[in-house]
Amino acid sequence: MDKFQELYNDDNKIIANLSYNLDENIKLVKMIFDRCGDVVQKTFLLERGTRDKRVHVIYIDGLTNNTLIEDTIIKPLSYEWRGEESEELWKSILYREAQTTDIKRQPSLDLAVASVLKGDTVLLVEDFNEALVISSKRYPLRSISENDSELGLRGPKDSFNEGFRNCTALIRRRIKDSRLKVEQGTIGQRTRTDYALMYLEDVARPELLEELRKRIDKYEIDGIFDSGMAEHILEDNWFSPFPVFQATTRPDKVASGILEGRVALVFDNSPEVLIAPTNFNMLLQASDDYYNRWAVGTFSRFIRYIAAFLAITFPGLYIAVTVYHSEIIPTKLMYAIASARSMVTFPIIVEILIMEFLFELLREAGIRLPGPLGNTIGVVGGLIVGQAAVDAGIVSTIVVIVVALTAIASFAIPNEEFASIFRLLKFFLIITSAAWGLYGFILGLLVLAVHLSELKSFGVPYMLPVVAGGESSDERQDFIMRSPIKTMTYRPIWSSKKQMRRLKRRRKSD
Repeated sequence: MDKFQELYNDDNKIIANLSYNLDENIKLVKMIFDRCGDVVQKTFLLERGTRDKRVHVIYIDGLTNNTLIEDTIIKPLSYEWRGEESEELWKSILYREAQTTDIKRQPSLDLAVASVLKGDTVLLVEDFNEALVISSKRYPLRSISENDSELGLRGPKDSFNEGFRNCTALIRRRIKDSRLKVEQGTIGQRTRTDYALMYLEDVARPELLEELRKRIDKYEIDGIFDSGMAEHILEDNWFSPFPVFQATTRPDKVASGILEGRVALVFDNSPEVLIAPTNFNMLLQASDDYYNRWAVGTFSRFIRYIAAFLAITFPGLYIAVTVYHSEIIPTKLMYAIASARSMVTFPIIVEILIMEFLFELLREAGIRLPGPLGNTIGVVGGLIVGQAAVDAGIVSTIVVIVVALTAIASFAIPNEEFASIFRLLKFFLIITSAAWGLYGFILGLLVLAVHLSELKSFGVPYMLPVVAGGESSDERQDFIMRSPIKTMTYRPIWSSKKQMRRLKRRRKSD
């Protein structure tokens, strides 16, 4: 504990500094990396005429490219040394011997150690109080694979992975503009997770960028392991179930958002990128909407809006109508419901809750099991459990149909995080409908409508363009009806006013 207090301050930063004495620097580094078996340290002797000089190499085995280290550092310093006694050792290594362009000077011991922990290689040179940091990262990562969480029939198939630089490169590949800025930093006192704000300098609004920077610096936390953890500390309305960031694994969706003046947040170790601001309409959009004909895209969106409404209201509406207002049901349908429930011993509310719980249980089990087995459990388990429950008189066939249609409707929502909210809120409408019938059903919808109307994502109304009045006339071109690309000539209202126009016809040459 005494050693820890000597090396680190209350913010978990190393307070010791590099000195001109190499032995003292080596002693400090060995204290810092004590009992770290994966840290490789080696001292090399360089012949400098009448007086030899030493350099100390530090890197982590498994996070670095060993071949790169040997070719650009070890071999030049050990076997190809060309430095002369009259030449300054530091400049000789920096400009001649180290055969790589990604090398920089680092006077801070804390930042030098942080570089080692990120996979870089650090050189400590005798008689110099600075370190040389050489980029040699090679993380154990999965390759860029086909997107399996936001599938589409048309468009790019690649997706982000856990590599920070891979994610930024996939975005940079799509937007080849020098005004695409990548502001990098670290978050988490212990994990020191790399993050980046990516935006178009002339399109994104400065106040949006400033607000994001302020929120990132607002809290100190031990570690961030995924963009989902960062999302929770960056949002203001933590009590709301609705997300104020759009999370996606599709590079084309992120690039499209950046072109609209939005800001992307990329986090290391996370395959999902956050985009801000966002609204209700964006979370129901899919990339296919823009790659297919406008009529097809409009029809698909219309289906999704209906599915979103059914996913949250169908069970509650069934309870309200059958229990409190059966007189509005057609006679033949009422006879069919009564016949189906003739052998059921539980009330309708209990039936619905039993089937919803069973289905959520099957869904959760299917997610945790391996892919093929999970799909089998979901389909076969649903059929067997549903049929067995009907035969045992626990639930009626009508309830099985209602729950199944509700589940199918939730699957039509393209954003999984958004769909999970509808799965949760349907229980809220089930409770209000069971308590007060259609009055409770409508009251529950009004509560949700009021909450969504007052919710904002970085100053942008969440229900845009429904609640923004005449200011949002251009946003209606990309609402339920997706207008043809030729008519979508302006960016959304959250982009810079100087760059609102994004499409114009070229003038004919004289």
